[in-house]
Amino acid sequence: MTTEQPVGRHAARQTVMIAAFEGWNDAGSAATDALEHLADVWGASLHRELDPEGYHDFQVNRPMIGSGPEGRRIIAWPTTTVSVAELPDRRVVLVHGIEPSFRWKSFCRELLDIAAELDVRTVVTLGALLADVPHTRPIPLTATTESPGLQAVLDVEPSTYEGPTGIVGVLQHEAAAREFQAVSLWAAVPHYVANPPSPKATLAILTRVEDLVGTSVDMGDLPEDAEAWQQGVDELAGEDAEISEYVAQLEEAKDTADLPEASGEAIAQEFERYLRRRDLGPGRGGHGTPGGPDKG
Repeated sequence: MTTEQPVGRHAARQTVMIAAFEGWNDAGSAATDALEHLADVWGASLHRELDPEGYHDFQVNRPMIGSGPEGRRIIAWPTTTVSVAELPDRRVVLVHGIEPSFRWKSFCRELLDIAAELDVRTVVTLGALLADVPHTRPIPLTATTESPGLQAVLDVEPSTYEGPTGIVGVLQHEAAAREFQAVSLWAAVPHYVANPPSPKATLAILTRVEDLVGTSVDMGDLPEDAEAWQQGVDELAGEDAEISEYVAQLEEAKDTADLPEASGEAIAQEFERYLRRRDLGPGRGGHGTPGGPDKG
């Protein structure tokens, strides 16, 4: 279906699909919140909804009834939406759904058929998991791909995970089998603050999406929300000596593992990201930097 042409800074401006699913793959709602943020700042419009009848157990994910336009009663069914954002420099397809209860192969096949119709070349799946990480340090991110070209260009690793997987893992596998370029991005959310939202993890995911897709994202209030979230967790931890001691242990382990703290490449990437955001300017809405260097 496709030839291997990395989506990163040296590639042509390809159509990219980004997908996130509520449920097992979405600790702290960090992944789906990132997807919703992209749909909002990029002005995505609905392209298609998947029929949920064959995919969901409605006793697990129940439909919601309420008032619709003109006061009519409507039922909102749990489903998966496919939206399209037409950016100045590329098209991005956004998939937001709930992990299905049934027929995962058919579910992935239907999504990838839509991807093929929209000329998608690369599929990026977003996920978040609970982990033994401190809230006071940068959120750990893991990006994996089975594409040797992407491994080299995007500095990502092949996956070595073995064990139970969710719809994110299945979709990535099926995408690679159909010769899409497939990248999986995961954020590690501190397990002791698992309740959503998790704006610091969402911000970390979006920052890495910028690098993977090569298109700037208007972060809006997320940096302030992430700072407020961390301060709130600091206060809660300060009120419990046991939690405070546990966080200190996690910090020590993290700092030891991360030495030296920053490589020259990491500094260069951060400076490049700063320049992209500076060039956004007021009112640009996070749609990239038309006329600037091709980062995609």
